[in-house]
Amino acid sequence: MKIVVLAGGLSPERNVSLSTGTMVTEALRALGHRAGLIDLYFGLETGGADEAFFDAPVSEAYKKISREAPDLDQVRRGRKGDSPSMFGPGVLELCWMADMVFLALHGTCGEDGRVQAAFDLMGIPYTGAGYLGSAIAMDKDLTKRMVADVVSTPGWKTVTYTAADIDRLVETARLPLVVKPVASGSSIGVSIAHTAEELRRSLTEGLALGGRTVLEEYIRGREIQVGILEDKALPSIEIIPKQGFYDYANKYQPGAALEVCPAEITPEEEARVRAAALRVYETLGLSVYSRADFILTEDGEPWFLEINTLPGMTPTSLLPQEAAAAGIDYNELCQRIVHASLEARKQGR
Repeated sequence: MKIVVLAGGLSPERNVSLSTGTMVTEALRALGHRAGLIDLYFGLETGGADEAFFDAPVSEAYKKISREAPDLDQVRRGRKGDSPSMFGPGVLELCWMADMVFLALHGTCGEDGRVQAAFDLMGIPYTGAGYLGSAIAMDKDLTKRMVADVVSTPGWKTVTYTAADIDRLVETARLPLVVKPVASGSSIGVSIAHTAEELRRSLTEGLALGGRTVLEEYIRGREIQVGILEDKALPSIEIIPKQGFYDYANKYQPGAALEVCPAEITPEEEARVRAAALRVYETLGLSVYSRADFILTEDGEPWFLEINTLPGMTPTSLLPQEAAAAGIDYNELCQRIVHASLEARKQGR
């Protein structure tokens, strides 16, 4: 097959996305596909869309993810011209030429359903969940509203605020709280506020990410994540950061966290967390693959936090580790995502 691997974009997670895209492109080529990697935002800034793209070399430098999220203003300045489109030059033309688009995008530019909706209208097949489930899952508030009756999820309040509201929010808060942007991934902008000063700082920093924030009850326990592939739960994985919590830096810097897969939990706890992941997946109408995040408390209760519809496939990502624990290597995982996605598009999922 001819496959466009779409990565990058104008998202705080663009560097993670480019790492995912590079790994996926290499795997697809090893499987015999003609696969080419392109940045959604920059596209083909020189030359046109032609067959040579599918055999073009891919930079190994993309695999390494810096400790800090990218400066998106700097990214914008790096693109030629002043087009307001999120699709760079030649991107849509290449996608038209391909048999499939493998979405290696993460975050609000690609994981939120907008690219999926555009491709549905254009008749371009792509990997992962459809536009509606993707849009819902990207919105942490809407997700929790939809699944609160089928799984345990920490209490929360969603606020849209300005700098003038911060004092009031701090004074009325019941600490500790987890502070997280409504629509973001890779733990960008996420913090745990144990004190009023920490909450004030988190809310102030959150203004740069739009000022729409989820204030979530802090649940103490073990961080367990469950991948889903082809509507079936994979073995769980436990994340144990060496310091702090599982933030952006700890996710993508090798050795920053201990990752135990399968998680060392009881068979009953494993069954409960897998069942909860599937209930969320089904409630949101997702398809193909995803990864759900939980806190497992001492009494064995899994508390759902969020679900990712395009989970990372980087050298340190969790879904490939869970697949490996089920006997599925990286290349096979990519192949199964492609095949399952083609079937999902045929079924209108």
